Amino acid sequence: MRPRVRQVASDTFLVSGSDTNWVIVRDGDTATLIDSGYPADRDAVLASLAAVAVAPEAVAALLLTHAHADHLGAAQSLRTRYGTPVLAHPEEVPHARRDFLDQVSLGQVAARAWRPGVASWAVRALRAGATADVAVAEPRPFPAPGRLDLPGAPLPVHTPGHTRGHCCYLLPDRGVLVGGDALVTAHPTSRVAGPQLLPAMFHADRARALRSLTALETLPAELLLPGHGPALRTDVRTAVARARESATRTGYSG
Repeated sequence: MRPRVRQVASDTFLVSGSDTNWVIVRDGDTATLIDSGYPADRDAVLASLAAVAVAPEAVAALLLTHAHADHLGAAQSLRTRYGTPVLAHPEEVPHARRDFLDQVSLGQVAARAWRPGVASWAVRALRAGATADVAVAEPRPFPAPGRLDLPGAPLPVHTPGHTRGHCCYLLPDRGVLVGGDALVTAHPTSRVAGPQLLPAMFHADRARALRSLTALETLPAELLLPGHGPALRTDVRTAVARARESATRTGYSG
C-alpha cells in the first residue's frame, strides 16, 4: 500500500499505514523512526522514509512504543537489512523478542465480531500480518534514563497498561507527544471519536492503562501523534481529560 505521509511539525512526520501510524523524526539526513506498522507495511515504511529524503541506512534507531504486531511489523527487517537498532522500554524488550506474547487473541476478537467495526477490522489485520512472526532477534533497552541521544532527542515516558512496557515519546523541542496506544484519537473498532483509550480487549490491563494517563497530563506538548487515528492539536492535559471522560461515559469494556 502507499502510505500517507503528513508533515505535522518541523521535521516531524506522521505516517498512516494499515490502520496504524508510525512517526519519522528527521534531523538533517538522519532520523528516528517510532514504530513500524504491520508486517504488510514493510515496503510502506521504506517508501515513507524515501518521501522525506531519509535513507533507511540513515535511521539512527527504531523506537517501539510497544511490541504488538501492528507496531513491530518492519522492525526485524530493518534490523537485518540495514542494521537499525531496535530500542524499547526494558519491560518491553522480552515482548519484542517474543519470549511471551501479550496481545489480543483470535478468540477474544471472534467473541466480539458482532460489534460494529470488529469483523472488518479483523479481516484487514489478518491480511496485514497480525499473526505473523514479528520477533526481533536483538531488541535493546534504552541505553540511559532521560532524553535519548537520537534525532529529536525523544524522552521515553513509561505508560504501562496497554502492555507492561508501553512507552510514549515526548519531543520537547517540537512540542509533540507520540502517544502510541496509550492515548489514541480513533480506531475502527471504537464507537467514539477524539482522545480515548482503545477498547478493553486490546489492553493487558485497562485499569492500569487508564491510570498511566497521569504520566502524560503535565507534559509540555501541543500536538498528539497517536498510534491510531489522526493527529490532534491540543495540549496534552486537555486530551487526557477527554480520554478519561470518554472512558467513564462509554464504560466500554469490549
